[in-house]
This record gives sequence, structure tokens and C-alpha cells, in this order.
Amino acid sequence: MAAAMNRPSPPVTRFAPSPNGPLHLGHALSAIVAHDLAKSGGGRFLLRIEDIDGPRSRPELADEFRRDLAWLGLEWEEVPAQSTRIATYAAAAETLRARGLIYPCTCTRSEIEAAGARPGLEGLIYPGTCKHRGLDLARPAAWRLDSARALAETGPLAWEDDLAGTQAVDLSGLGDVVLVRKDLPASYHLAVTLDDAADGVTLVTRGADLFAASHVHRTLQALLGLPVPRWHHHALLTDETGQKLAKRRGSPALAERRLAGEDGRMLAEQLRLRHLRLGT
Repeated sequence: MAAAMNRPSPPVTRFAPSPNGPLHLGHALSAIVAHDLAKSGGGRFLLRIEDIDGPRSRPELADEFRRDLAWLGLEWEEVPAQSTRIATYAAAAETLRARGLIYPCTCTRSEIEAAGARPGLEGLIYPGTCKHRGLDLARPAAWRLDSARALAETGPLAWEDDLAGTQAVDLSGLGDVVLVRKDLPASYHLAVTLDDAADGVTLVTRGADLFAASHVHRTLQALLGLPVPRWHHHALLTDETGQKLAKRRGSPALAERRLAGEDGRMLAEQLRLRHLRLGT
């Protein structure tokens, strides 16, 4: 009886692509890792379409994604797309705003560069130019997390990665990240944290390039009283130049391979073997 009580709950994982370009092999690996970790533990694998990227989102691509996943031999449950959750993002942002944990920022990228911002883990670390200015209604504003104030409120935090072990939250390499964008209802950081909580995700699987983002997401979970999952950041597939596969670099699309008659299940097995060789 005691052994049964201590048995871990079946994991809930997710694959959450944005329909702003076709899926490539890197996406396939991420989906396969999430799928296999869920299924091996008797859990659930979810598909969530992250479709709030303004005019860049192309609804027709979501159907292509579903065909790609089925071609790879994956089985999933689909949850509501991000575009149905905008009110949730607005409510969370208002909660943080009312508590003085986010502040408006009207700086452009060029202004941030001109201010001598230093490089960080996700680009330049914002130098805090707008931190004490107040809202300028004449200019569009993003809303940034006041990281120092946030961590003063939460105290020390940690999160657990299946591969890297326990991580102490450290926002020094990220600075005051954007939570509400000038042009969109939420940034990736805010939206994905709220969505994973709403969908009951217990194991967040994604590429190692998003490792640093988990420090932000763990902070938001503490501030908003959200459940804390585990994380699993897998190694990335790279091209012949050593760069990670990316839509913007024209990495070959899964749909092209599917329509050319390639065996998707065989490709999935090859990716599983590559994943094993990467040691993750």
C-alpha cells in the first residue's frame, strides 16, 4: 500500500508549435521526446497550437502539423489553442501589474542597444531605462518583469530538470524580461507558463536552447500560485554547420518529406536513435 502511494503520477507532456512556419526535424524530435516520455510512463501527450503571433500565424499550418504528427506515428490529445486564452493572459498581467511586479517599457531594440545593454542568456539584458519612468501613453509599451522585486517577494526558488538536476532560480543572466509584448497579448514566458498550468502539464519537455527560460517560468509559477512541473531539456539537432535547425533558416519541412512519400515512422525511429546517441 505504501509503495503504491509513493508511485509517481503518470506524466502529462505537451508539444506546442506555433503556426508561423512548417515543422522541421527539430520539431519532430521535440514531439517524439514528449510523446515517448508520456507514453512510457502511462501518461498523456498533449498538442497545443500557439497561435497568438499576430499576422505571422497561419491557421492552415495547424492542420499540416496534425498530419505531420500522425505521419510520424504519434498519438495525442489536443487542448485549446492559445487564441482562446487571451483573457487568462490579461488577467494574470493585471494581477502582476497591481502588485507592482511589472512595469511599462517603451524602448525600441535600437534604444536598448544604444544604452549599452550587455549580452545575456536570451539576447541583450535590458538596462532598466524605463523602470522608474511610468507609462507614456503616446508610445506603445511592453510590460517587463521587475526581476529584483519578484525574487524579493518569492525568496529563493529552485526547479528540477530530469537531466541537469536541481537548479536554483537565477535571473541575473536574463534581466527584466518582457511578459506582455507591445504587439501581442502575452510573451512566450507568460503564455506558456499559464497554458502549461491550465493543461495540467507535469513534465515540460523542450530543447536545451530554452533552458534559461525555465528560471523565468519557475518565478512566475511562484508569483501566480501555479503548480510546479518537472522539466526535461533535450539536446538539439544541428545542421552541417553546427547550428540548430530553425524555420527562419529554411530547415527542410516535414511536410515536404511526407508528401514525397518518405516513411514517417521510420524517420521517427531514426530520430529516436539520434536522440539516444546525444545522451538525452
